[in-house]
Amino acid sequence: MSKVSTFITESIEEMKTNVTWPTFAELQKSSVLVLVASLIFALVIGSADFVIKYVMNVVYNL
Repeated sequence: MSKVSTFITESIEEMKTNVTWPTFAELQKSSVLVLVASLIFALVIGSADFVIKYVMNVVYNL
C-alpha cells in the first residue's frame, strides 16, 4: 500500500510542478478548432451518406 500512496503523491507533485498547463485563451482556441473540425467532418459524412442513399435508391428502382 505504501507504493500506491507514494505513486499518488509523486503524481500530484509532478502535475503541479512539471506540467505546463495551457492558458484559458489557448483552451478557447483549441475548443473552437475542435468544434469547427467536428462540424466539417459531420457535414462530409452526412453528405456522403445522402449521396450513397440517393444512388442506392436509383439503382434499386431500376
